[in-house]
Amino acid sequence: MEQVTLHNGVEMPILGLGVYQVEDPAVCEQSVLAALSAGYRSIDTAAAYLNEEAVGRAIKKSGVPRGELFVTTKLWIQDAGYESAKRAFQRSLDRLGLDYLDLYLIHQPFNDGAWRAMEELYHEGRIRAIGVSNFYPDRLVDLIDHNEITPMVNQIEAHPFFQRTADQQLMQQRGVAMESWGSFAEG
Repeated sequence: MEQVTLHNGVEMPILGLGVYQVEDPAVCEQSVLAALSAGYRSIDTAAAYLNEEAVGRAIKKSGVPRGELFVTTKLWIQDAGYESAKRAFQRSLDRLGLDYLDLYLIHQPFNDGAWRAMEELYHEGRIRAIGVSNFYPDRLVDLIDHNEITPMVNQIEAHPFFQRTADQQLMQQRGVAMESWGSFAEG
């Protein structure tokens, strides 16, 4: 599997399974198990998807060593804020049954202390990489210019019909990897 190296040296697989809209826990668990069996090593979920527990069960059942996996989840809007973000992170870890995350993203752009909490969790080694999701260039630059750590990833909608070339150029200039969601324009 090809990898992209993030600006902090962490390698992230360029192909992963996202489980957005896989609401049925049994279907989610089976989908993740099938993906891992087929060789996928990157799994993307979010607290808001309400399927972190199913993802965690599949990871455990798969037998794939934890060090071979790249697991992403996201902080949702209701958990905005410094203390709320810390609690939400731990709840996600518990639901996933993991000791650390490979990538933790802020799901929507707010400047409310959540990023500071994520920076601390990153420094503590509980997250290998931190990033954002759905940040347009103005919000991304604002976050970069007013915080210690530049996001390693910005996960945005991008596909053949919505390529976001200018956004991608800005991210490259700022050292932020672009990760696409909806890369098949809703498959």
